[in-house]
Amino acid sequence: MTNAMRLAACAMALLSLTGCATVRTLDAAKPGAPVVYAGTRLDWYAIKGGCCPMDRFGAEAPIYPGLDLPGSALLDTLLLPLSLAAALGVNLGVSGGL
Repeated sequence: MTNAMRLAACAMALLSLTGCATVRTLDAAKPGAPVVYAGTRLDWYAIKGGCCPMDRFGAEAPIYPGLDLPGSALLDTLLLPLSLAAALGVNLGVSGGL
């Protein structure tokens, strides 16, 4: 296993321990909450000392938002086409769950 792979595995383990902001905001479904780069915005809001993430984003911020920020930025970038479609009100016919 290369050093880069070890570093990535450690980063993923850390993110899973603190709770990923992007994953938390995907489940929030709060009307008026940011959709595009929502996890990254939630982390940044928490880093800057925002008072009420649940009211603004519909999700609690991770315990360590500074550690979560790079992973959330990456995941938000990967999910950008879907979040842009959701922000524009385009129905892609995607559903999840049982």
